[in-house]
Amino acid sequence: QVQLVESGGGLVQAGGSLRLSCAASGRRFYAMGWFRQAPGKEREFVAALSWSGESTAYADSVKGRFTISADNAKSTMYLQMNSLKPEDTAVYYCATHRSTTRAFNYKTSDMEYWGQGTRVTVSS
Repeated sequence: QVQLVESGGGLVQAGGSLRLSCAASGRRFYAMGWFRQAPGKEREFVAALSWSGESTAYADSVKGRFTISADNAKSTMYLQMNSLKPEDTAVYYCATHRSTTRAFNYKTSDMEYWGQGTRVTVSS
């Protein structure tokens, strides 16, 4: 069993920054990623981090603005979000992959464990 707890969401103006955290505990797991779900929309992939932490993948909509990373000593994954736009408004979730150690554009069905989500609101 894996427990994931996100934090760091909040209200920010367009152009601002936020850093989300995902604290993980439990058994050893595979690669991890961030997803988001805007009101009335399906949950979508945002970023992925390989098990080694050496490779990443990003959705086109966030490339160049978001950075995924991890502190293995703290068992915590981060999502640094810069140059935020109103369209980034969503609930952000971290999740563990079912089987891969690699980073690529994940599908929601690829993921095994999910956090409860943290809300990000970007005002214009």
